[in-house]
Amino acid sequence: MRPRTKKLLFSFSLLVFLFFYIPIMFVIIYSFNDSKLGTVWTGFTLDWYSSIFQNHQLINATMNSLYLAVISTVIATILGTLAALALYRYTFIGKKAVEFLFYIPVVIPDIVVAVALLAIYGILNVSLGLNTAIPGHVAITISYVMLVVLARLSSFDSSLEEAAKDLGANEWQTFWKVTFPLIFPGILAGGLLAFTISLDEFVISFFTLGPGDNTLPVLVYSMVRLGVSPEVNVLSTIIIVIMFIVVTIVGLNMRKKGDMRND
Repeated sequence: MRPRTKKLLFSFSLLVFLFFYIPIMFVIIYSFNDSKLGTVWTGFTLDWYSSIFQNHQLINATMNSLYLAVISTVIATILGTLAALALYRYTFIGKKAVEFLFYIPVVIPDIVVAVALLAIYGILNVSLGLNTAIPGHVAITISYVMLVVLARLSSFDSSLEEAAKDLGANEWQTFWKVTFPLIFPGILAGGLLAFTISLDEFVISFFTLGPGDNTLPVLVYSMVRLGVSPEVNVLSTIIIVIMFIVVTIVGLNMRKKGDMRND
């Protein structure tokens, strides 16, 4: 690679990273802002980190978001993994159509899913609540899990399963002792992606939640007109730190397991 091309790529990569991380740094910095207005810096304080636990509305919205994200991630990860295994291993009539159906949630706007669910709930006379948002969250995350697991399966060595069966393992034992550990990094990556998408989802939650039920994105949207409280910056900072720790731990564990396999 030419030195000029190398410098150009490095500069472009640096600009991309700055574009992504500078806003995050501002969120973290302004979580220590003494002003009630999130855009005006008046001094340093830690008061918002103590008062956030007294903001029951914000805490309840966060708990609702975590509830939806966890339930949706579990369902989407299980169904997405099973779908990926079925599409990878078996050939059946309508396979291409099924694959196409799984790609649809990736490309269509969330507003379409939200309006469709709202229409279905209206026809079935279903009362809106916190749980009525779960099908929408699953619908938009299951495809991402399936695609990530399929990518992992593309490099899967089927001879390992055959070797396990030759040694006396049945289908169930082969799956849990051989297949699952090998594709687990893909399942974990898909699950983390589904969790992030569900936690951040606004449109579907806005349309399908019941009166009085708020998720964090919906609550922040309702606060924008009057000004976002610095407590939102504090909560965002806490979430960023927790996610950074989790991703770091998972990455180190996966790297350690990879080094052990290589040894």
